[in-house]
Amino acid sequence: MKVLLTGAAGQLGQALLASVPPQVELIACSRAELDLANPEACRAAVQAQRPDWVLNAGAYTAVDKAESEPELAHAVNAGAPGAFAEALAETGGRLLQVSTDFVFNGEQGRPYQPDQALDPLGVYGATKAAGEAAALALPGARVLRTSWVYGPVGKNFCLTMLRLHALKAAAGEALGVVADQVGCPTSTHTLATACWRAISVEGPRILHWSDAGAASWYDFAVAIGELGVELGLLQQAAAVRPLTTADYPTPAQRPSYSLLNCTASRAALGLEPHHWRAVLAQVLDPG
Repeated sequence: MKVLLTGAAGQLGQALLASVPPQVELIACSRAELDLANPEACRAAVQAQRPDWVLNAGAYTAVDKAESEPELAHAVNAGAPGAFAEALAETGGRLLQVSTDFVFNGEQGRPYQPDQALDPLGVYGATKAAGEAAALALPGARVLRTSWVYGPVGKNFCLTMLRLHALKAAAGEALGVVADQVGCPTSTHTLATACWRAISVEGPRILHWSDAGAASWYDFAVAIGELGVELGLLQQAAAVRPLTTADYPTPAQRPSYSLLNCTASRAALGLEPHHWRAVLAQVLDPG
């Protein structure tokens, strides 16, 4: 099976590279090698490589910056999957489009089902929703939505919190973190496993994948501090002070509740759920 992977240098891309199944012939493309904002380059890559699958793990993920760069966000998040889908329709390949919980508005207060209607709040979510539609125009394409992605490399909440815990604890200051947005942290390790399984087994066209349980960003930050001390990554954790969304305004509006119902998708993929805090401990202490 030949797979063209985008976003190979990103945090998910690196996890995918580290877990390539033996039956996969991988063509890995970083942003420097394949500009997802260039639809002609995306089409040309498919035409040149003729992959069985494009695993589109690359994305414009700067949620707040997207509000001031909507054209670029749309080009990467919607234009690229559209170009891949068009080219794959000609070459006969398939597409796995990685998407996000931000395609929902967060107002319903119960986990979102894969077949629910989309209602994104900001530019990032809107461009990812458009990318889903563009991908699904290709027969055989699949969408895998996930949430609150973090890992041991790259730029993510977990690594930022480890750094801020150390700085704030040393200064004797509290760390303020939003406590009224609820979702589920998802490790790049488990997400990579789900992606590889999604191109190996048949099932529904739209899949949900996150680690198990629920958390606020405040809960996540507290756990990072506690486990950081327990594992010797921090001498001391900072006190964490809960904030409201109103206390911490951002350019982009975020869903207040974005848990994904993963039950059917886990069954289809044949993967067991693991609680997010247990997975976090494994990420922080891979040995």
